[in-house]
Amino acid sequence: MAKSAAFGAMHVGIAFSVGYALTGSVTVAGAITVVEPICNTVAHYFFDRWWDGRDGAAAPLASS
Repeated sequence: MAKSAAFGAMHVGIAFSVGYALTGSVTVAGAITVVEPICNTVAHYFFDRWWDGRDGAAAPLASS
């Protein structure tokens, strides 16, 4: 759990740093830091659905 928390903190720090470096705005960097993980979470949900469906579609049909 500690490793996951440390990675999360690192991710937030990197997201904020990159946002600030690109925009020079603390407000915009903060917004990016909040919005980006939300977008990734939603994208991950749909990716998992696609990935699972892809595996199911590729499976051969069982004959009775």
